[in-house]
Amino acid sequence: MRRGTGRLILLAMALLPQFAAAQQHAGHAAPADDAQARRQRAWDERMALARPLSVGAALDAEGRLWLVRVENRRLLVSHSVDGGRSFSSPVMASPQPEAVMADAENRPKIAVGADGTVHLSWTQGLDKPMSAYIRYARSTDGGRTFSPPVILNDDRQMISHRFDSLAIDGRGGVAVAWLDARRRSAKTVGKSPQTDVGIYAAVSGDNGATFGPNRKVADHSCQCCRTGLTWASAGPVAFWRHVFGRNIRDFAIAGLGGGPVLRVTDDDWEIDGCPHHGGGIAADGSGHAHIVWFTNGARRKGIFYRRVAQTDFSRGGASPAMSEPMPLGDPARQAGHPAVAAAGSRVLLTWREFDGQRFSAWAMLSQDAGASWGSPQKLAEAAQQADYTLPLLDARQALVVWSTAAEGLRVLPVAEGQP
Repeated sequence: MRRGTGRLILLAMALLPQFAAAQQHAGHAAPADDAQARRQRAWDERMALARPLSVGAALDAEGRLWLVRVENRRLLVSHSVDGGRSFSSPVMASPQPEAVMADAENRPKIAVGADGTVHLSWTQGLDKPMSAYIRYARSTDGGRTFSPPVILNDDRQMISHRFDSLAIDGRGGVAVAWLDARRRSAKTVGKSPQTDVGIYAAVSGDNGATFGPNRKVADHSCQCCRTGLTWASAGPVAFWRHVFGRNIRDFAIAGLGGGPVLRVTDDDWEIDGCPHHGGGIAADGSGHAHIVWFTNGARRKGIFYRRVAQTDFSRGGASPAMSEPMPLGDPARQAGHPAVAAAGSRVLLTWREFDGQRFSAWAMLSQDAGASWGSPQKLAEAAQQADYTLPLLDARQALVVWSTAAEGLRVLPVAEGQP
C-alpha cells in the first residue's frame, strides 16, 4: 500500500455520512416521503438536546477567556479569569430552545470587542432538512445579559443558510459571512450541479445594533465546508473553499466590500462532493493574511499554511504575493482541520491528528508574522472523541481550547520561545 493510502481510506470512511448529507445539501431532491423527513427532524432534535463537544472561544482585551457552548438547545456563555481553570456561572444567550448547530465545522462563534461587547453568531436548524437561518446576538454589559437574537439572512427562505463565521474590528465593525443557497433555483449553465451555493454576508458599523442588507460575496462555493472570516486593514475578508471551473475545490479570498474573488491555493483538488474540511484565516497587525487548509489535490495532499501579503481585497488588480505552502502535521496520523490565530506579529497554528487509537492536539507559534516558526508542539492526547482545536492568541498568551469526550474542556498553553 502506498504511503498515505490508508489515511485516505480512513478519511473516506469517516466522511461517508457527510458526503451523503452534502449531496442532498448541494441541490439533490430532499426525501419525498414524510416518514423520512420526520426521522431526520427527530435525529436533529436528539443531537440538539445533547451537549455537543464543539464550542466557541475568544480572548478579550484583558486576556480573559470567553466560551460559548450549547446545552439543551440553548446557547450558554461564560468566561474565565484564570486561564480556563474555572469559569463564571453560564449566562443564557438564547431565550427560547432552538436547534443550534454545533458539529465542529459549524459551531457557534464568539468575539469580544475592546469595549467589552460580546458578539455571538450561530446557525439555527429549521424543520426542513438541511435548512437553517443565521442568527446573531450581543451583550453590551459584559456578558451579564444578551439582546434578543436576530436573523441575519434577509431572504427568510427555508433553505440552507449555514456555516457562519464572525469577525470584528474592535471599533464597532461587525461582520458575519455564511454559505447561502438562495440562488439554487437558478439554472447553472456550464457548471457542476454542486456549485449552486454561494457566500453571503451582513456587516454592521454600529457595534451590532443594526446590520445592512445582505451582500453577495461570490457564487459557486463548496457547500458544506466551514467559512473563515477576518478583519484586515482594509476591512473584513472572507476565506472559503471555492469551486473553480467545473469541479476544482481550492480556496479563495474576497473582501466583503465587493472585491474580486482571488484564488489563494492551487492544489487542483477535483472532487464531486463536499469534503467537510474547511480552512482558517487570520490577519496580523500589519495586515498580512495567514491561511491554513486541507487538500487532497493533484499537486499536494495534507494540511498547509501560507502567508498572503497585505492587500486591499476590496479592489481589483494583481494577485497578492504569497509564500510557498508550508506542510503541517503528519499525514500518516491523519493530520487535519487546521486553524489559525494572529495578534500583532504573533501567529498561532493548530491542528488535530489521529493515529488510529488516540487523537492529539498540535500547535506551532511564530513571533515574526510567519517568517519563521517554532517546532511543532504536541499539547495533549485524547482516547475518545475529540473536537477540532481552537487557537487563541494575544500579546501575553497562546492557548488552545480543546473539547474532548473523556477529559472534558481543556485549555492548553503553548510554550513560548520553542526552537
